[in-house]
Amino acid sequence: MAGNYLEFRFKIEPLQPASEILVAELGYLGFESFVEEEDGLIAYIPTEEYENDLLAGLHILQSDEVNITCSKQEIEQVNWNEKWEKNFSPIIVDDTCYVRAPFHPAGNTEFEIVIEPKMSFGTGHHATTHMMIQFILNNEFIDKNVLDMGCGTGVLAILTSLKGAHYVDAIDIDNWCYQNSLENVARNNCDNISVEEGGAELLEGRVYNRILANINRNILLRDLPAYIQSLEPEGELYLSGFYAEDISIIKKACEKQGLKFNKALERHQWAALKFYK
Repeated sequence: MAGNYLEFRFKIEPLQPASEILVAELGYLGFESFVEEEDGLIAYIPTEEYENDLLAGLHILQSDEVNITCSKQEIEQVNWNEKWEKNFSPIIVDDTCYVRAPFHPAGNTEFEIVIEPKMSFGTGHHATTHMMIQFILNNEFIDKNVLDMGCGTGVLAILTSLKGAHYVDAIDIDNWCYQNSLENVARNNCDNISVEEGGAELLEGRVYNRILANINRNILLRDLPAYIQSLEPEGELYLSGFYAEDISIIKKACEKQGLKFNKALERHQWAALKFYK
């Protein structure tokens, strides 16, 4: 991407889980890349996309349990790939799924996913992705038709493919995520995944046994009718991308449209929910 960026340096005490929460909130505001440091976080956003009051709505900055200071400066275009290679570390979820970058050594878990994250959201490090991976690991996907809505890096779609899904549609409205998912799907040799750029309008006339949507709360609530319309009877809907305090709002909206609540996961103040149709 061309053009200059603003670099924000956040000093965070204590570091976790505040750093993880801050990454997610900044991602929703349009920040495109993050670099973890021992005492905080560096975040980047295109200069033309930044408004002076953009950070005012960050929940984590209002917390009494964490101290965060921030400084910013304008810089020239960043070599994002180099920064990822220096700072992206592999993760293991439930001793079963190993998510790594191409430059990391191979593991020996049941499932291994190779992700080049670049600027896309979804490496498994964030609590919401981590919980969605847990849901996939602990549920049945063999011969199922799956939708990964807001696919980011494509990590969830890839895992469902590895777990035996019949076919998977991976959709994201962001072009960078679309391109990144295409690369990662090919990298993991998942021939049964179709990656598309767009939103819920693409779902008309489609039917799935399993739908995964790891997106922010407002988009989930807005697009929920489209998800339910595309979900087969007895199908399963997995949602994340919102805080634990929003569980009641999400549950009420889903149950109002006939879904049955099954299970909730919580991690570092974030939540993931499973419903049946």
